[in-house]
Amino acid sequence: MAFTVDRSRSIISAMILGRKLTAMDVAWLRREVFADGAISREAADELFVVERAGVAETPAWTELFVEMITEHVVWQSRPTGVVNEKQAEWLIERADSCASVNALAALVNVLGEAHRAPRWFLDAVRARARQNWSGVDDALSAAAG
Repeated sequence: MAFTVDRSRSIISAMILGRKLTAMDVAWLRREVFADGAISREAADELFVVERAGVAETPAWTELFVEMITEHVVWQSRPTGVVNEKQAEWLIERADSCASVNALAALVNVLGEAHRAPRWFLDAVRARARQNWSGVDDALSAAAG
């Protein structure tokens, strides 16, 4: 009897236990876990677990994290391009649990790609941009040159 093994949970758990996520690890995640572009709610939650653990310090992680969260919230839910109340609540809750520059980047990217989102969600993202989340000041300084 054949069965499917959800490798994402064991891969992500191993990465957290290893306490460091490299660009090679991110490439492997992209190739082995997210190759088809599909991202379930469970997988999205696991990405937030990695972000919360603070083990990823490579730009490749930021790119994957933001891309996959946006894909899950904006493009894989129906109707596509619309962030509904439930999705917005879930995303704000997960981003708040991390309070990181990558979480803020995911929030901003979701807003940038969505055709429609609750007004309160836009206000909530703006409020978080004004908070002193980890890495935000450094990212703004680097962007300013």
